[in-house]
Amino acid sequence: MKKRSKRYKEISKSAIKNKKIEIKEILDLVKKNSTTKFNESIDVSLRINLKQSKGGDLSLRTVVNLPNGSGKKYKVAVLCEPDKIEVAKKSGADIAGSDDLIEKIAAGKFNFTKLICTPSMMGKIGKHGKVLGPKGLMPNPKLGTVTTDITKTVKDIKTGLVEIRNDKDGNLSSTIGRKNFSTEKLQENYNYFIETVKKEKPDTIKGEFIKSIFITSTMGISYKVGAK
Repeated sequence: MKKRSKRYKEISKSAIKNKKIEIKEILDLVKKNSTTKFNESIDVSLRINLKQSKGGDLSLRTVVNLPNGSGKKYKVAVLCEPDKIEVAKKSGADIAGSDDLIEKIAAGKFNFTKLICTPSMMGKIGKHGKVLGPKGLMPNPKLGTVTTDITKTVKDIKTGLVEIRNDKDGNLSSTIGRKNFSTEKLQENYNYFIETVKKEKPDTIKGEFIKSIFITSTMGISYKVGAK
């Protein structure tokens, strides 16, 4: 039998079953249970309906620009034309380059967690997709990482842009902040996140799009939103 820590046993006392609780109360409980020394992530997990009346299963992949940011730190690299490198650096990019950056990528040097690319440089980076793709680093127009507006894109990623993507079973998850966020800011981020996902529902899916919602922290227990 798996041995539970004293901390886990203590926070498990606040578990709620067979009772409907509001989102504010859940967020208060999740924050209360975030008792580790580090700034835990507050995460939302959804189960969505993938079954379309026409065509194959839905594949949802998009970005959400949380109004209060995510609290997550990204090291942003910008691949652009030589004359735009200075603009990228002034925008707050941690790394900016042109052919020199492509050479580093080709050599397997990925000293960044997000890669932004201008449209004209996509032809050069395309052949490295097999390496960048599995790492989640390949620039994608739908996700806003292929752009002509370097300044705005860097700012969005630095302040609160998060990427979401469902798995084959219809699960998707995202951070909505950190434990040092106020409950009000977390709730605002949560509401914005849920509304964004709802807007992604295609007409070919009938009935409820979001089947279930759970909220937890990095080292906490989860709570089902609207559980009965």
